[in-house]
Amino acid sequence: MDVRKSTDSSGALQRAARPKLHVMLADSASEVLAAQKLRWRVFAEELGASLPTRTPGVDQDFYDPYCDHLIVRDEANGRIVGAYRILPPQAARKVGSYYSENEFDLTRLAHLRQRLVEVGRSCIDADYRTGATIALLWAGLARYMRENGHEYLMGCASIGMQDGGRNAVGIYHALAAQRAPPEYHVFPRYPLPLDRIEGRADPAIPPLLKGYMRAGAWICGEPAWDPDFNTADLLLLLPMARVDARYARHFVERRN
Repeated sequence: MDVRKSTDSSGALQRAARPKLHVMLADSASEVLAAQKLRWRVFAEELGASLPTRTPGVDQDFYDPYCDHLIVRDEANGRIVGAYRILPPQAARKVGSYYSENEFDLTRLAHLRQRLVEVGRSCIDADYRTGATIALLWAGLARYMRENGHEYLMGCASIGMQDGGRNAVGIYHALAAQRAPPEYHVFPRYPLPLDRIEGRADPAIPPLLKGYMRAGAWICGEPAWDPDFNTADLLLLLPMARVDARYARHFVERRN
């Protein structure tokens, strides 16, 4: 797949000395390393996650060699400013698991494994956190799914626990209408104690989670606590058949 062909943010972004950005799949070890360094800066340095790693300043784990790495590059300076890690079904078979299985029992999704892509480690450089950069990552991901014929997208939406979980619990209750049918339910290995945490009445929903909800994703179960990132994670499942055609075209055909 060549995401490079048509997914860029030229045009208006070029005005006022704004960067020209392109989204693509990393095709070299140096590009993957740059994405891993970006992940470290965002997750470890900025957000305080405790990430085990063999190389200081680099977020790398067992799954990385099996994944495709979607990146956003600033063509003016060569910087990798956005990243998404993608584990396609054939690679998941080689690994023997999905990353999310460290947090959730995915037994009820077993029948989807031949058609299920997992995404994670989504991050954007602090200097590039604009709607254009986010849209490019979504565009690259949408093209990846379409061009490879994958039918289901799975990933975790992480919610900070700095408030003791009140926002996470509030979000879970506020989005009750977006919960998956029972046959797609998953079960957290370290569940957040929903009955002991008073959820916020006006929860702040992270932009990534909002994007998934607009696309038609389901929340597949109660939130799990991720001790390494100190987040509450919701397992999301997006059947591509549920994505509104106009919404899909907006990203898949995005050029500017």
